Amino acid sequence: MIKKVLLKIFREGIGGLMALVSYLTTPSKVKRSSEEQEKVNTEVQKLSLYQYFTCPFCIKVRRHIRRLNLPMEYRDAQVRGGEHRNTLEQEGGAAKVPCLRIEADGKVIWMYESNDIIAYLNKHFDPTFKPNS
Repeated sequence: MIKKVLLKIFREGIGGLMALVSYLTTPSKVKRSSEEQEKVNTEVQKLSLYQYFTCPFCIKVRRHIRRLNLPMEYRDAQVRGGEHRNTLEQEGGAAKVPCLRIEADGKVIWMYESNDIIAYLNKHFDPTFKPNS
């Protein structure tokens, strides 16, 4: 029991430190014209990120979202029994983060891996993105 508590405190502490370092070393945002940014803002309304504040993989995705200048909704799924955690488990299929919820063509897609999420965001929102040929 004490080991679990100490491990949780250690994990939360390291995660908090990583979040602080991430905040202090925030990447520059992508610059767009106001028309382009408005279009992006509209498209991003169909997305939400289920995440934990101190999760290293969530921090990685949030940094990328910030760099791409995406005003995305973050949903804290850390609280057991909480609304977002329950939604993630019941609709997404697993209480695993980060998870990008994508509304497209009347369907909902749940994307779980941080590298897959970043690749999706690059493909749809990075003006410098060039697909592999």
